[in-house]
Amino acid sequence: MAEHIEEEAEAKWFKRFLTLFLISLIMIAAGVIIMAAAAALSPEAGASSFGGVIFIWFFPIVFGVGPEAHWLILFAIILAILGLIMLIVTRRMAERTLQS
Repeated sequence: MAEHIEEEAEAKWFKRFLTLFLISLIMIAAGVIIMAAAAALSPEAGASSFGGVIFIWFFPIVFGVGPEAHWLILFAIILAILGLIMLIVTRRMAERTLQS
């Protein structure tokens, strides 16, 4: 009986994780498409700005290029901090779910 409850909790956690992963993947793809379309349709082809975050384990690498790069880097840092907070919260929730 206890094994069945543990399996249900683990399956529920995995479904939540998979849903969050798919949503984030769709958001990344949409962002790339929007950025590519904006750069292609921009009348000033050389004035495009770009910024992003690459996570290597818990360490974010933030970068930006273009005339508005400082704002993009600031925004990327804020997103990196929010991402780390979400990772910590999700991990703690998963641990609590698996312990009960």
